[in-house]
Amino acid sequence: MSEVAIDFGIEEALRKLGLNQINEGTSTGSDNFGSGETISSHSPVDGALIGKVKTTTPEDYLRVMESATHAFKEWRLVPAPQRGEMVRQFGEKLRELKEPLGKLVSYEMGKSYQEGLGEVQEMIDICDFAVGLSRQLHGLTMHSERPGHRMYEQYHPLGVVGIISAFNFPVAVWAWNTALAWVCGDVCIWKPSEKTPMCGVACQNIIAEVLKENNLPEGISCLINGDYKVGELMTNDKRIPLVSATGSIRMGKIVAQAVAARLGKSLLELGGNNAIIVTPDADIKMTVIGAVFGAVGTAGQRCTSTRRLIIHESIYDQVKDAITDAYKQLRIGNPLDENNHVGPLIDTDAVRMYEAALEEAVNEGGTILVEGGVLKGEGYESGCYVKPAIVEAQNSFTIVQEETFAPILYLLKYNGPVENAIELQNGVVQGLSSAIMTNSLREAERFLSSSGSDCGIANVNIGTSGAEIGGAFGGEKETGGGRESGSDAWKIYMRRQTNTINYTTELPLAQGIKFDL
Repeated sequence: MSEVAIDFGIEEALRKLGLNQINEGTSTGSDNFGSGETISSHSPVDGALIGKVKTTTPEDYLRVMESATHAFKEWRLVPAPQRGEMVRQFGEKLRELKEPLGKLVSYEMGKSYQEGLGEVQEMIDICDFAVGLSRQLHGLTMHSERPGHRMYEQYHPLGVVGIISAFNFPVAVWAWNTALAWVCGDVCIWKPSEKTPMCGVACQNIIAEVLKENNLPEGISCLINGDYKVGELMTNDKRIPLVSATGSIRMGKIVAQAVAARLGKSLLELGGNNAIIVTPDADIKMTVIGAVFGAVGTAGQRCTSTRRLIIHESIYDQVKDAITDAYKQLRIGNPLDENNHVGPLIDTDAVRMYEAALEEAVNEGGTILVEGGVLKGEGYESGCYVKPAIVEAQNSFTIVQEETFAPILYLLKYNGPVENAIELQNGVVQGLSSAIMTNSLREAERFLSSSGSDCGIANVNIGTSGAEIGGAFGGEKETGGGRESGSDAWKIYMRRQTNTINYTTELPLAQGIKFDL
């Protein structure tokens, strides 16, 4: 462990999360273990080793799956409000451990400590939402065309839900899925990113304690570790009716094809190429705050990060000057130091992708406004720290059409009415988050209309990132079409059943058909 890490209380955080004895033989309960190759987790903050876990072999997976399917048979019979009580207790454990878990998220992933705390708060919030939901898993009652008949629909648990999560939100996205799936009566098998395995182990430790205290089967929450090959065990498994996968578009297409081939269901949360439209009526100060946080928060490694700023030509220079001045104030460094705004990228592979994207943008004719580059020297020994960059570009550039998971912001200019800006915003294959900065009611409503933003999230006078759990989260087009978190997203974790009850002594047939014997 590095000296910097100790100064920020990482060892104490690991101890509170039950990770102080992490080694190659780590096990998180008899039904959640691995016997394969070793994954070593090194912090992008300082390069120090956090811990090691064993990957899940096919034989391990079979035992985990057996545990999950057995647990489901018991868990689905527990009344939903009682399932909600278990989730409530989980949320209370998260409240107790918010600080250490937030530190681990920050240290293993590289996002700021405040963002790490915010991610754990999202877990707490979704638990609160799920507890209320546990008493509202309602269907509809319909009028039958036949006298003496009653029709209604109800929702039943699906079974085993497979969850594949990405490194950038190593704990919250898992909670979005599990909290809802659990109150719906499902059990879950989770494969966290191999880049942030310790966060997965920490969460498993927390929920395992809750399950033990309530004398519930361990198989309600299972953890498997490894790369895409471990994920394939779930996507190809007919015993898993739903696979929820968060990651790149490339990954999502592979998952979708595998799950669809066996007629399973997939919930996909994939890439975003999010834009903020800045109209002549925009509040410039609000615009700068929203755009800078959206572009550099989590070092640009959010699926909702702001990638493009589409600015009207009449205020283009004013906005450009304001945002480039704001970038000069950014402090880059250890994310556990709350004085810093920007932490490291997840690893050196991400750094190479960042450098290649900047080079490609210049090759295509872009102009660098705020120079990027890799930071070196004291405090940057991990090699994962880069400078947020701004590039003047065209929406048609190949690199602008792609999602680069790094702090690169492209400035685009539009002229004429807001419809021209909306066309630019929608002119990418991704469709996750979008925003418009304007004080014009007409422009705002046009942006939110059916011919406006084609994204799953459309905001007015706030940025592209920072979704609340009360609303359904997800996107359209190649973002995958999935919806997680709030609203009625719970329905994907259940199967719908239509019921008709005849309480008469006769059997009339539908549509007036006669069949006399």
